[in-house]
Amino acid sequence: MHANDQFYVDGAFQADKAREAYFQMMERFGYPVVEKLREEMWALDFGLGDFVNVGMAGIFWCNDKEHGYFGHEIFLLPGQMIVEHAHEETPEAAAKMEAWHVRHGKIHTFGEGEETRPCPVELPDGQQEFITVRHAREVVPGELDSLNRPGAKHFMIAGPQGAIVTEYATYHDNGALRFTNPAVKF
Repeated sequence: MHANDQFYVDGAFQADKAREAYFQMMERFGYPVVEKLREEMWALDFGLGDFVNVGMAGIFWCNDKEHGYFGHEIFLLPGQMIVEHAHEETPEAAAKMEAWHVRHGKIHTFGEGEETRPCPVELPDGQQEFITVRHAREVVPGELDSLNRPGAKHFMIAGPQGAIVTEYATYHDNGALRFTNPAVKF
């Protein structure tokens, strides 16, 4: 199990240490770590200082504005949450539509719809006041889930082993990201 102090030095997030934790998870899952992944994978804590609960790593395999498609691999450590967000329409792109294909581990996706009770996972205390969508679905290897409409608010949280998730989506415009937690830095 990881602890936040493993990933911070004097309060500064250590992305290199986070990347190593993800590479160890990939090795455990038997996921191939190709050179491009080692070179281009990024890791972040959303500027919240709570990486073990709220963070992620990823790589954009493709992001084609001209033809409107996007391929992304998402890496989550055990119990880690991607903070709630939406992808709005911008002058550069339509509101993003996306689907998630679990490759290893499992996730719970949360989105618009009737609240799932009881909540199937423990959500990070530091995010409770910023969560506006509570319809949950468990997604296991080989299954897919998707937004119920382009631009919908959503988040996901990894299961106890972590998760590797392939995202299929329309073009991703970073300028379209809107987080419900105003403290998020991306």
